[in-house]
Amino acid sequence: MKRTTGTDRSITRNWRPATQAVRAGTWRSDMGETSEAMFLTSGYSYEDAATPAARFAGEAAGMTYSRLQNPTVAMLDERIAIMEGAEACRTQASGMAAMTAALLCQLSAGDHIVAARAAFGSCRWLVDELLPRFGIEGTTIDSTDNAAWEAAIQSNTKVFFFETPANPTLDIVDLDHVCALAKAHGITTVVDNAFCTPVMQRPMEFGADVIAYSATKLMDGQGRVLAGAVCGSEEFINDKLLPFQRNTGPNLSPFNAWVVLKGLETLELRARRQCDNALKIGRFMEGRVPKILHPGLASHPRHDMAMRQMDMPGCIFSFVLDGGRAQAHALLDNLQLIDISNNIGDARSLMCHPASTTHHSVGPEKRAEMGVDEGMLRFNVGLEDADDLLEDIDRALRAIGL
Repeated sequence: MKRTTGTDRSITRNWRPATQAVRAGTWRSDMGETSEAMFLTSGYSYEDAATPAARFAGEAAGMTYSRLQNPTVAMLDERIAIMEGAEACRTQASGMAAMTAALLCQLSAGDHIVAARAAFGSCRWLVDELLPRFGIEGTTIDSTDNAAWEAAIQSNTKVFFFETPANPTLDIVDLDHVCALAKAHGITTVVDNAFCTPVMQRPMEFGADVIAYSATKLMDGQGRVLAGAVCGSEEFINDKLLPFQRNTGPNLSPFNAWVVLKGLETLELRARRQCDNALKIGRFMEGRVPKILHPGLASHPRHDMAMRQMDMPGCIFSFVLDGGRAQAHALLDNLQLIDISNNIGDARSLMCHPASTTHHSVGPEKRAEMGVDEGMLRFNVGLEDADDLLEDIDRALRAIGL
């Protein structure tokens, strides 16, 4: 295959994000296709026996097996790395495959991890349940408390792991402070950036080492496929992540990679419209509901910090009702346009009750510790006309007495 200028870093680093999302990392076959080709193959054939021997020995470039390399997947790897400003990227079968691989590839028995207590339910399960099975200790902290990060460091601390904004509490982590602290102690920062993607926030610009994604979310953006990604230095990706991925196999399929490539082409356009809609709806709901957690609103406790770190205010926010689970479920049941769904980043507006869905498995005590209230609802604002969404929200709020 021929690599176009879309893979020349000396050219693409000067492109703006919208151009990178369409053009970066493009390879073309001899057919000269304009859209990326989909290579649905598990293996590759060779013209002679010496060729695979050289490739497996690392002495020659080329494909060997789709668990290791695939042209369609490699194009997505390159595009996400370029958009992120990272040296390298390896995509994964899902967002949680990405989080798991990013941690397990670098942690061993006897190591210690400091993690934000407010996190996606499955990410908390990794820290609280999975890692301890392998002798890896974890400490969870209030990620908004800068002093708590330093206080939690032990002599064997190897990783800081957090989301910003956090799911579903929208906690904002001080990237400058936490990343600088980690570097001073030789600790690797792993940041889940799924709520933002590179078009809204680039944690590496603040000193983060590894960025992990559920590309299922905004990168695909239309609720079609599962995908994940891990970005970092070439040393981290090739020496730590790749051996883990090669031998455990959490690989992304070529079809799913192709779908995400198509999603990236419209990512910035979708993100801007969805963020505008979310801000309009957030302003409408502020004062109408007891509590709203939206980084784009001045009422958010870390609004100023969020706006320094993020290029857009985000399309996902949460709010809390005083009537607990019963009132939250009642509001969901009165929606007509907005879907009840636990996905995020979709072009369709979706709302869910985290305590009974995404965070059900962590249990009531940990939910309380994380700030996941029984009356909390998480709102993914989509591409619909904002006024139609406002009418739907207004009708549902009135139906429950608000």
